[in-house]
Amino acid sequence: MFQLNLPSFPIQLGGTREKPEIFDFLRRRYVKLTPEEWVRQHFVHWLVTEKGYPKGLLGNEIALQCGSKRLRCDSILYNKQAQPMMIIEYKAPTVALSQKVFDQVSSYNLLLHVDYLMISNGMQHFCCRMDYEHRCYSILPDIPNYEDL
Repeated sequence: MFQLNLPSFPIQLGGTREKPEIFDFLRRRYVKLTPEEWVRQHFVHWLVTEKGYPKGLLGNEIALQCGSKRLRCDSILYNKQAQPMMIIEYKAPTVALSQKVFDQVSSYNLLLHVDYLMISNGMQHFCCRMDYEHRCYSILPDIPNYEDL
């Protein structure tokens, strides 16, 4: 598919040539293989294996309800009390990480009020820490290890 700025992992592909699938180890099932899904699977594996994020505290494709509008977060990291603490948004490697992408993940945060927002297109990755008291955020120099959150 695409060479990413993330380590490779043992990829499990399925489906057919016309409808390829990739195994999502968080949802424990095969899902449609898209460029965005390719990024998600690599990024989540990296968070778990390299950054120490507990697999059991991560969820993919989490549905949200905002009035009559249905939204879907790409990934959410929960704390040990099952409260959301990070929203992660993925884009295909060909999609630039623009203000529009950041605005999208920020709109989910209007409902969840998490401490961290993260975006990745597999080539670039950004994480920011929210500061609700001062109504601002700071972009972190690196993606934090789980123990540093």
